[in-house]
Amino acid sequence: MPEDTSDRASKVYDTMKSAGVTSEDKMRDADAITKMVKLPKGMVLSALQELESKGYAKRRAREKAAGYYLVK
Repeated sequence: MPEDTSDRASKVYDTMKSAGVTSEDKMRDADAITKMVKLPKGMVLSALQELESKGYAKRRAREKAAGYYLVK
């Protein structure tokens, strides 16, 4: 669990890590991550942005919805 992140971002990180969302071929979109974490989508999106800005997650633009995966 990252030390320098908010509680929400840590929860999203832990959930993604335990679900194995750790590589580009296993990435999930924000809707799928929202269902896994069981938090409101706005909170999940801000947590994903925080993780991305601190280098813990990557965002990949795709045709329909962007995908996210962990890099640390």
